[in-house]
Formats: sequence, C-alpha cells, structure tokens
Amino acid sequence: MAAYISWGLLPFYWQWLDEASATEILAHRGVWSLVFCIISLIVIKKLNVFAKVIGNFRTVSILAIAAGFLTINWGVYIWSVTVNRVVEASLGYYVSPLMTVFFGVLILKEKLSKLQKAAVIIAGIGVLTLTLGYGHFPWVGLALAGSWGGYSLIKKKLELGALESLSIETLIAFLPNLIYIWFLAQSNTGVFGSNWLTTFLLAGAGVATIVPLLFFNGATNRLPLSTVGLLQYITPTIMFFIGVGVNKEAMSPVKFAGFLSIWLALFLLGRDLLKSSTTFDNGKTKI
Repeated sequence: MAAYISWGLLPFYWQWLDEASATEILAHRGVWSLVFCIISLIVIKKLNVFAKVIGNFRTVSILAIAAGFLTINWGVYIWSVTVNRVVEASLGYYVSPLMTVFFGVLILKEKLSKLQKAAVIIAGIGVLTLTLGYGHFPWVGLALAGSWGGYSLIKKKLELGALESLSIETLIAFLPNLIYIWFLAQSNTGVFGSNWLTTFLLAGAGVATIVPLLFFNGATNRLPLSTVGLLQYITPTIMFFIGVGVNKEAMSPVKFAGFLSIWLALFLLGRDLLKSSTTFDNGKTKI
C-alpha cells in the first residue's frame, strides 16, 4: 500500500518539473536512482552482495529485460503526466493489475478466491467500458500495462533482494542516460542547473523513484503475484482524482461508468483481503 499510494501521488512531482522534457526527466530519474541505490547499499553494508549478483551473467541478462520494461513504463508515464493525460495514464494502471493477475494465474499457477475472480471480471468490464469511452486505441494504457506486467513477473520469478536488483537495473541503463544528459548540456537544451528548484527536483527524482520501488519489490517477495496485482488499483484511483479534480480533465458519462465498475471491483477485493487477514489472525488457515 505504501508503494501504490506513493505512485498515485507522483503526478504532482512530475508536474512541478514542467520546464523539463519527458526524456530529460527520464534520464535524470535513471541516473539519480542509481546514485541513491549505491549509497543505500553502502549504508546497509550490502555492496558485496550487489557485486556477487553482477557476476551472475544469467541474472544480469534477465534484469536487463526488466530494466527495459521499466524504462518503457517510466517514459510513457512521465510523458502522459507532462501533457496532462493523467486520467488516460490511470487507465493503464487499471489494466496493469489484470495483466499481473493473468501472469500470476497462467504462468505461476496461483489460485484466486471467488471474490477475487468476481473482482477481476468486474474490473475487466470496467476497463473495456473505459476503452470504448475514449474512442481511440488506448496505446498509453496498453503500453503501461504490458510493461509493468512483464516487470512484475520477472521480479517475482527472480526473488532477489529489492535494493540489489534495482541497483543492477539502474546500472544497466546508467550509461545511455548519462550520455543523453551530457548531450543536453552540450547543446544547451537541458534545464538541469538552470535554477535551484528544477535542479533539486531532477536530482530528487532518484529518491522519488526508488523508495516506492523498494516497497514494491519487497511486497512481490512476500505476497502472491495476484494479490500484488489487485492491490495496484490504489494507484490509478488516486491518479484519477488528480486528473479529474486537480487537472480538470474531461470525464464523460461512459468513462465514469467504467470507473464505477473498477471501484466496485476494489470494494470486493477489499472485503476478500479483510476476510483473509482475519482468518490468518485467528490461525485457522495459512495464506
């Protein structure tokens, strides 16, 4: 929940960086994320574990794929926020849990409870309604959903330490990001260093990125992937209210009907999770 609430509020952060392009924000996000990861590894004395993982070619190769998924997700998401398409981005994150649940059931053979199945069906209807409501191919939503679903599956299968794996992912993308930042500086088209607030926010993108991801990676190692996927509806719901309530983005009756279906699915999921938690606390079953 800490991860998803943080992600839901991130549009405010990226909109404060309205002077920077989406690609410049993405590059700084990658570079400063690595810096924050390395400092954290030194503080908790796990730099040697990080070094050992780097020596495993198979693991690094798989994490390179994860880094690709993550870069696509970050890029599309930042772009959609900077051009005031937050509601459309929230659609993508409504589709993402369905993609994650699908991977969990199909590939990892996880089981869904009756309430979870009902929540997935109702959420699927809501997503279909939203797609029809937009009246065009929802490439933003599908790109966000597909990239995040693939990233979630890889992280679940590897079961590595959250900080170590994130450090490797950001290391893989570090050089391309650094080269792009250097190019912006040489051509005087970047905004880093132009004023103290923008510079601080670009450097702080590392913290804003890594902290929620650490929460998320820790959760994927402790919870079934289907549960992680269904809880993800917290993020787009927050984004929805930012888009409609703060940015005043258009909301037609058809779109609103789709979101009502999503919220009903959330209600069913909440009941199921509450029931599972109560059963676990009573010691009657094992989740």
